[in-house]
Amino acid sequence: MSFEIEGKLYKKFDTAQVTDTFKKREFVIELDGPYPQYVIFQLTQDRCGVLDSYSETDKIKVFFDLRGREWKSPQGEFKYFNSLNAWKIEGATATPPPSEEAPVSNDTFPAASDEQKFDDNDDLPF
Repeated sequence: MSFEIEGKLYKKFDTAQVTDTFKKREFVIELDGPYPQYVIFQLTQDRCGVLDSYSETDKIKVFFDLRGREWKSPQGEFKYFNSLNAWKIEGATATPPPSEEAPVSNDTFPAASDEQKFDDNDDLPF
């Protein structure tokens, strides 16, 4: 399942070579709101360079998958981990401010003299 989210690139980290065949790069985006949220994502393998063309504070759109896994400790305990695995990043488009709507004028409602034009035999209950 794929998701997308927009936010400000808050922090980007260097690519880490985890094993001989696996590398990842993490980054954090800040989500707007009354209480800002800082969400960490990861890029893996050949996608690690996708972040190179963006600077911290840039508005970006992140396309990602939610990944989860189970791990069993040597003591037999099970732990569960989640990852937000980014697979595409774009520059976010600025959302235009909402346009101001014209106030509704009273002359759009029927005048009292117009009410007599309606059929009084209407069978609607309201």
